[in-house]
Amino acid sequence: MDRPLTAAELFDAVGQGYEDAFGRPPAVDEAVRSLLERLPDHARVLDVGSGTGRPVAEDLAAAGHDVVGVDVSATMIDIARHQVPRARFVHADVRDWETENAGWDAVCAFFPFLQMTRDEVTTVLVKIGRWLKPGGLLAMVTVPLDVEGLEVPFLGHTVRLTSFATPDLLDRVTRAGMTVLETRSTVFSPDREGQPDEEHLFVLAQTRLAQAQASAASLT
Repeated sequence: MDRPLTAAELFDAVGQGYEDAFGRPPAVDEAVRSLLERLPDHARVLDVGSGTGRPVAEDLAAAGHDVVGVDVSATMIDIARHQVPRARFVHADVRDWETENAGWDAVCAFFPFLQMTRDEVTTVLVKIGRWLKPGGLLAMVTVPLDVEGLEVPFLGHTVRLTSFATPDLLDRVTRAGMTVLETRSTVFSPDREGQPDEEHLFVLAQTRLAQAQASAASLT
């Protein structure tokens, strides 16, 4: 195998090919529908790992929400800005990036954690818990696997994959100050020869009101 690529290197290299191969996974469509049913009008939504902007930022912005996407890949940011002019996109690594506490109605995190370490995922989940308003929503989709630093082929490149088994992931979401509202699992087949089927886990969680309010007050 070639040297494993970082997330920035991988998605700079893959570019539009990611959207071509993965399109609209059913778990992501379901997550967006769940948010659209629950969000207030003109909600502020943060899309972590926003990729090409489709379908997530595009659908949410089209529904009248204020969407900001954050992605580590400069190429993906350029594509998203072109494809989804209604949303705003920031080129940044969410592991280092900060935003206001209790400032977001919802955060989307669709597959951004798979190339982070487990400690980094845990830290980012805590940050998301701070960023969300009291009662704010986290919509997350990931590939639930009990692996850490596993080198695998992905769209013609080698990447280092880390994830959690479902119970461990849900435990970390809970520890970050959120209550899991629902989970659902589906199997997805990428539109790319040689790319295997994968399980997609959708998690919808909500910040616990009292805890979120106390946390926000302590940080002001």
